[in-house]
Amino acid sequence: MKKYSEAFVGFDTAKHKHAVAIADSGRDGEVRYFGEIDSSPATGGKGARQAFSALCICYEAGPTGYGLYRQVKALGHHCTVVAPSLIPRKPGDRVKTNRRDAVTLARLFRAGELTSVWVPHPVHEAVRDLVCAREAAAADLRKKRQQLLSLLLRHGHNFTGRAHWSLAHRRWLADQRFEHPAQQIVFQDAVDAIEDAAARLHRLDQQLVAIVPSWSMAPVIAAYQAMRGVSFIVAATFVAEIGDARRFDNPRQLMSFLGLVPSERSTGETVRRAGLTLAGNRRARRVLVEGAWTYRYPARVSETLRARLQGLPKAVRDIAWKGQVRLCARYRRLVAAGKKTPVVVAAIAREMAAFLWAISRQVEPLT
Repeated sequence: MKKYSEAFVGFDTAKHKHAVAIADSGRDGEVRYFGEIDSSPATGGKGARQAFSALCICYEAGPTGYGLYRQVKALGHHCTVVAPSLIPRKPGDRVKTNRRDAVTLARLFRAGELTSVWVPHPVHEAVRDLVCAREAAAADLRKKRQQLLSLLLRHGHNFTGRAHWSLAHRRWLADQRFEHPAQQIVFQDAVDAIEDAAARLHRLDQQLVAIVPSWSMAPVIAAYQAMRGVSFIVAATFVAEIGDARRFDNPRQLMSFLGLVPSERSTGETVRRAGLTLAGNRRARRVLVEGAWTYRYPARVSETLRARLQGLPKAVRDIAWKGQVRLCARYRRLVAAGKKTPVVVAAIAREMAAFLWAISRQVEPLT
């Protein structure tokens, strides 16, 4: 079989088989469909060794994960994981097959038109899986609580206390009675489901607290908590999703990655800006927005924040205090100017990302 020493290879990945296309080097190089190879590590790696020598391989980021990336790197080839949302596509192209996708990837990869994504280390990916599981458990708990509140509202059981899910609210739930036995069963089942979901969330929180100290990014997570509104969960989620923020050359790149910059459709001398792009990482953007709400209060170092500042470098503490003073003042200024609260919070979250980027420049992850 002929070996291609200089070629660009596009993989259209799937569960069982990967479609493979090859583009020869050079502007006029041939682009051809190679065929399909088994997606299992043993047979896929064997087929790659038999067919290829030194190659540049790419595939789209997706549900197949980064296993193919690590397999290709182990074989000594160059591999790039491509951002699917940034692949150029023709508006009139309405035919999509594995073969066509592989050929398109190979051709665009050779032309340098593809944008790569950051591939996490296996340990980093494992921690991110734990963070994602924790977020899924929190979302499940919120959903189950809302279902119970909706059931109570439909039947006229209204809690008159100050806050739901407080100790007083739980005591009130224990005293609720329904006329029909079926409704009482539904109510009790919903209460039990909420308790199970809360226990699951608590277990995942404990696992995260136990695992993070042994992670290489533990110093970064501790430094991020110097910022107001950045708790342990917020810092761990942000680091798990973003990784080392130093990979961004400046804060603007990080803001753009998080989707916290305004969209724009300008032409000629006309400038049209709209809402935030909301592109990029959703989980990291969400935790920043949640943390941004704390800046509606005056700047101060609370007892909780003071405990988190102990042992941190002075440069990190100075950046955190500078950020708190600036963001609290900016929040008040934007609100006084008549800006809507969601717009103000988004602006604060955007600047929070900039200060977190600055803090990351002062802390070295563990080796």
